[in-house]
Amino acid sequence: MEDVDFDDEGAEEPDAEAWETEDDEGVEDGMEAQDDSEVTFSLHSASVFCVSLDPKTNTLAVTGGEDDKAFVWRVSDGELLFECSGHKDSVTCAGFSHDSVFVATGDMSGLIKVWRVDAKEEVWSFEVGDLEWMEWHPQAHVLLAGTADGNSWMWKIPNGDCKTFQGPACPATCGRILPDGKRAVVGYEDGTMRIWDLKQGTSLHVLKGQDGHQDPLTCVASNQDGSLIMTGSVDCHAKLVNSATGKVVCVFKMESMAPKAPAGEGEEAESNSVESLGFCNVMPLAAVGYLDGTLAIYDLSTQSLRHKCQHESGIVQLLWEESSAVVYTCSLDGAVRLWDARSGKMISEYRGHSAEILDFTVNKDASIVVTTSGDHQAKVFCVQRPDR
Repeated sequence: MEDVDFDDEGAEEPDAEAWETEDDEGVEDGMEAQDDSEVTFSLHSASVFCVSLDPKTNTLAVTGGEDDKAFVWRVSDGELLFECSGHKDSVTCAGFSHDSVFVATGDMSGLIKVWRVDAKEEVWSFEVGDLEWMEWHPQAHVLLAGTADGNSWMWKIPNGDCKTFQGPACPATCGRILPDGKRAVVGYEDGTMRIWDLKQGTSLHVLKGQDGHQDPLTCVASNQDGSLIMTGSVDCHAKLVNSATGKVVCVFKMESMAPKAPAGEGEEAESNSVESLGFCNVMPLAAVGYLDGTLAIYDLSTQSLRHKCQHESGIVQLLWEESSAVVYTCSLDGAVRLWDARSGKMISEYRGHSAEILDFTVNKDASIVVTTSGDHQAKVFCVQRPDR
């Protein structure tokens, strides 16, 4: 609890932390005072929306921003490798293929480009409707993307062979290829969710009505073997689904902490939603991050709430460490936090951004975190953990 109190004081009286930042010129607020990062990448001139690491070596990052630019750069020193040029709208999606041979960048208007990393050259581009999400196949040079017209698209790269999966007439808000590489789960704005057979182009299961969500889906995840799917929504529910049967196993509801405000007394008080979720690889646990700053750790074997970890501000994204029960969160207050899901306690906190963190990723051995922010920067943090 002391940590929380200290943060509160810092926010109210900037001089509470002044001793740390005596020689820092031009620090407007406490948020900027502390910089725990090792490397800062500053080539973007507006908010940086997305980041991915190359899966093979974890030495390269790709970032995309509101400045209509995407860059591939070296994590060790922030050195630019090449710019993914030619976008005419905010770059909101960027990622490397499973073997790091290609990098794909996608902008809001639906222009997707693929570059060969070693040659630093564009090998393919395609225009779809307004882009909602984009993801590489876990084992092949295949790209999947969801658009605002409800379609999901799949392309072989670089030859461009294409298949579309027609959803309802509303945005395909989130999607994930399951670990078997044969199916994808896609969530839609109308609260429905579909599991698609990628080869046949047919939908294996449709969850709607009582089985679906009452509001748009915001995120979807699967466990390591793909047997379980979790969906999150603006309706504040997280649903656990058996991917083979398409049946809802259970629903995790976050009961509101504050009593419900009577109607008409400002909607703000009630706006909460599931922003991010994920499964632990080493224990039967799932984490759900909410807009109100709650990180909930659920026990899948008992289908019950195990811990509630409170953040000062909304959670933007969470990620589990590959091989331990540690959850990373990034939030609107600009900090990255590590949580021990077994105890529910915070392990450490890293600061350095002067605005909200919009995306982040963790490398395979969980030694670095790369973040992007509304402060126009991407940063690399080294994660030191006493137990390793």
